[in-house]
Parts: sequence; structure tokens; C-alpha cells
Amino acid sequence: MSRPARALLAAGLAAFSAGVLAEPETGLNLSGYVKTLFIGSRTVFPVEQRYALDLNRLRLEFKGNLAAGVAIDLQYDNEILLGNYLRTAQFGLQKDQPKPQYWDLDGTYAEGGSYYGRHRLYRASVTLAAGETDVRLGRQRIAWGTGRFWSPLDILNPLSAIQLEREERIGVDAVLVERRFGALSRLSGVYAPSHAALDASTALRWHANRAGVDYSLVVARLVGEAVAGADIATQLGDAGLRAELTTARREDGSRYRRTLVGLDYAFPNTLTLSGELYYNGAGASDRSAYDFAALFAGRIQSVGRRYFGAYAGYEITPLLKWTNHLVVNLADRSRYFSPVLTYSLRTNVDLTVGAQLFSGPRGSEYALFHNTYYAQVQWYF
Repeated sequence: MSRPARALLAAGLAAFSAGVLAEPETGLNLSGYVKTLFIGSRTVFPVEQRYALDLNRLRLEFKGNLAAGVAIDLQYDNEILLGNYLRTAQFGLQKDQPKPQYWDLDGTYAEGGSYYGRHRLYRASVTLAAGETDVRLGRQRIAWGTGRFWSPLDILNPLSAIQLEREERIGVDAVLVERRFGALSRLSGVYAPSHAALDASTALRWHANRAGVDYSLVVARLVGEAVAGADIATQLGDAGLRAELTTARREDGSRYRRTLVGLDYAFPNTLTLSGELYYNGAGASDRSAYDFAALFAGRIQSVGRRYFGAYAGYEITPLLKWTNHLVVNLADRSRYFSPVLTYSLRTNVDLTVGAQLFSGPRGSEYALFHNTYYAQVQWYF
């Protein structure tokens, strides 16, 4: 961990402490959660090993206004990992992977054969507001697009359709400038630096509403690729309709496109259904050309071209909720299915049990992964 990163983490902790004392006067709020997540599965690479992992996380969220026109968002994570997963070759490769963000805000403070302690600034940004213009600097979530499983327009914080902690979204180190033009229209500009100058990202987005239809237009340059795209979101009767389209041009002149169409419907009995069709022109149409190395390194989120995703959620009782996620690679017929039950033990304390089930022909995308079973207790404060 670099010296600036250690200083930022120390400053964040100091700010948390100061915020607890200053909250009534400044409007700063301290919240967060404590989570214990137990996982059992087998590794995928470089060799198959059965493992158990116990992840324990404390997240402190410190948000609010320092002064008129100055707001901060600091979210600090402290994690302790336990179990024999820490002795697998897969974990050894994962923990040494370079982080995708520009600043090094992660650190390891304890490491042994069956324990691993680390901390980081999950979010760290300051927002300056002047009239109808906001400027936000730091590690932040810039959520563009409408997709639930995939999002061609969520180019700065891409989604993983099979992510276990679905609520966790990687942040980007960037400067975001937004200018509002009325209640429903705004122009956004982003600059995300990179240690390799040619890999820096810039993007412009116009978002507005016309005749009850939300829409966005985006142009960007990301890691040497020029990208242009659009999205829409509207209602068809009681159903929600979403669509995204992007086209990209690589440095060698080749082009590809990504498209997404989604439909959502909520029944009065609390049953909620969603479906998405996704075309990924950057993926391979033949399973022999799948780029699993880029997938495991986090450089891409899907190796194939045509996908279907579905979600179903239902409140069995006011305290018990059942959710299901299904992803199908339509070309190789491999599948991912994740049923989850969440029970509210008491106010702000949830118990979750779930599974990630993978299947498909040999050599297909989701056949590569192994079934995962997990249980989680989370307390929000």
C-alpha cells in the first residue's frame, strides 16, 4: 500500500471519528453494516480445490455536508477472511491482481495461513455544488444505463451477471461534472485517469425525458476504444420497457456493438419479474475462442455473444423474501441459476441463504464454474 493511500485511509478514519462528534452541527451521518458471509465451493483455476471461506466485513459510511455546497461520501471497509480458501492457488492469484482503480486505497494489515486482514476506501469523494452545477472528485459509482444483468452503457462500472454480492459495485476514480437543465435533464462529463496515459477514459452523457420516455445519449473514449450509445426507459401499460445500444471502434479500426432489451413487471401480490436479452458483439460466437483469461482478470464480464437473463422475486411473508436469478448463454446453452431466501431476524438484521448453480456442456461458459453454497448474516446500523 502506498504512502498516499495510507494517509487517505488514516484521514478517512479520522473523519469518521470527527463526524460522530460533529453530526448534530454539520448534518453528517454515520451508518454502515457488519456482515458475515460463509461460502463453500471449489476453485476454478489453476487447479480444482474444495474450499470454505468466511468473509467478515465492517463498512462505515460517512456522508453529509461539510458546508454549504460541499458534501462528502466516505465508505471504509475492514475485512477479515478466514478459511482454507486462503491457501488455494486461486486466492494467491486473485489477491495479487492489479486493482482497476487509479489510486491505491487498499491495504493488507494481517496475513497468515488461514487468515487475511485487509482494509480499503470503498468510496471516497467530495462534491462541490454551485447553482445547477455539481463537481464530484474521487472514488465513486457512476451508474449509467438501465440493465440489471448487463449494461452496454455502464461503461465505467461494468456489471457481472453472476456476481455473488450483487449489491456490491466497483467504483471508479474520476472527476464527474454535471449541469442540470430543468428537473429531468442534465449533461454529465467524466474524466477517469489511468497510469497508462492512453488508457485514460473520458465520457459525455446527455440525459432527458420527452413524452414520458427517459433517454440518454453517450459518447466516450475508453482504453483506446471510441464508444457511442443510447438508452431509453418507458412504460408499456403496467410494464417497464428498457433498451440500450452501443457501438465501439477499436484502435485497429474494427467495430462491434452491444444491445440490451429488458422488460419488468410487478404484480399486486409482490411478485416481481424481469427479463433481459443481451447481445455482446465483443464476445466469441465459438466456445473455442472464449477469452477466459480476460474474464478471470476482470477485463471483461462475458465471453459469449448472446444471453438471456431473468429475475423473479416474491415476498412469501413480510419477513421472508425469495429471489431468483437465471442467466443463459444462448449459444452454448450453459446456465447459471441462483435461488436466495432472505429472512429478517429482527429490525436491521437479515439472514440470507442461497446457492449459485452452474451447468452446461463441456467447454461451455458456465460449465467452467462450480456450484457455490452460502449463508450470510448482515446487521445494518
